[in-house]
Amino acid sequence: MNLETWGPFGRGWSNENFSARVISTSSFPLIAYPKAWTPGTNGPVTAEVVVAIVNNDQDFDTFRGQLRGKYVMVTPMRDVPALFEAPGHRFTEEELVAMSAQPVQPPRGGGRGQRGGGGNNNPNFNDRRLRFFLSEGVVATIEAGQGSGGTVFVQAGGSRNASDPPVPSQIVMAIEHYGRIWRMIEKKVPVRLEMNIENKFYDQDLNSFNIVAEIPGTDKADELVMIGAHFDSWHTGTGATDNAAGSAVMMEALRILKATGLKMRRTVRLGLWTGEEEGLLGSRAYVTQHFADRQDMKLKPDHAKFAAYFNVDNGTGAIRGVYLQGNETVSPIFQAWMQPFRNLGMTTLSIRNTGGTDHLSFDAVGLPGFQFIQDPVEYNSRTHHSNMDVYERIQASDMMKNAVIVATFAYQAANRDEKLPRKPLPRPQPPANRPGN
Repeated sequence: MNLETWGPFGRGWSNENFSARVISTSSFPLIAYPKAWTPGTNGPVTAEVVVAIVNNDQDFDTFRGQLRGKYVMVTPMRDVPALFEAPGHRFTEEELVAMSAQPVQPPRGGGRGQRGGGGNNNPNFNDRRLRFFLSEGVVATIEAGQGSGGTVFVQAGGSRNASDPPVPSQIVMAIEHYGRIWRMIEKKVPVRLEMNIENKFYDQDLNSFNIVAEIPGTDKADELVMIGAHFDSWHTGTGATDNAAGSAVMMEALRILKATGLKMRRTVRLGLWTGEEEGLLGSRAYVTQHFADRQDMKLKPDHAKFAAYFNVDNGTGAIRGVYLQGNETVSPIFQAWMQPFRNLGMTTLSIRNTGGTDHLSFDAVGLPGFQFIQDPVEYNSRTHHSNMDVYERIQASDMMKNAVIVATFAYQAANRDEKLPRKPLPRPQPPANRPGN
């Protein structure tokens, strides 16, 4: 195993300590979390809570001069429906059949509808709003969290780049506690909060790293099969399902291959990527260094020697198949490889693309990269980027099955006479033309 440095990533950040409670009328603790890359309060601060919903330029004038030294609720209260449906789910046979069908292409120009509803569509407006709150001297902004039942989804509120404009302290609060404070203020009951937000920035080393390990091949050792997952996560939980689950499955798959003593013709290499949450940064840096830069598509020698990449990054759920990423020619190969796992529920190949994770870095330069289809379990409803992304939400039996499946796919790809078939090489993607993540 070794660490491969890449960068620059930008400054590091961590939350060292956080506490929040209402101390007026009746005292009660609050479920809330700071956003990443936001500053702290430099110790406990007690202050009044006010509401300031800023949706347009006129609202700046409405609240100017009224917010200094206050905690400011900045998002409207929303309805909180009862949880009549279980948050956990496994794909049904009908859902898998639908997933395996060729997707219907939307009419030209009709792929994306206009979003309705209110809010300001100016992409710079949120930055201006944050600068306004900072200049007005708020202690911290407070947002109502997505999710309910104590689950809070939290990501970033500031920048990794130290030269970017500063932002205020920003807190995301469980909707039920947000609503309790909201109703008190609506009824003209004064509310005071005490918060202690201790956040820390790390500027000493602006680079990051990927973790790489491998089992050398035999007669085709210069050719490469890769398995991988991302190693980073967000800060409100421990990253158990996003993506310690994928990292653990990949490490176990490599251990299985090593423990069997079976010979593999091609080298099998594990990559655990950092910077995935900020835009697949670690895997893109690795692909650029070793295979090709998607900006100019000038291929490096190892590009021709690459056989396949397999990725796991959809939580703890059991593997049910593979997204083919538009590569129809691998379908009969994967059908044969899946046959021993049909009794475990792995039955589905989907021609569709799936986004948001590190196989895209390989696919972007014409390498065969694939993400496995997994049961969602509680991924989007409860654990993804939330305070509930912890060990207790891991399904051990799914993890063990997944490691065996990944090990088998890596073994088959390593010993196949030919490398996996490829799609045509994509065109270069200069930075200005890149789609957003």
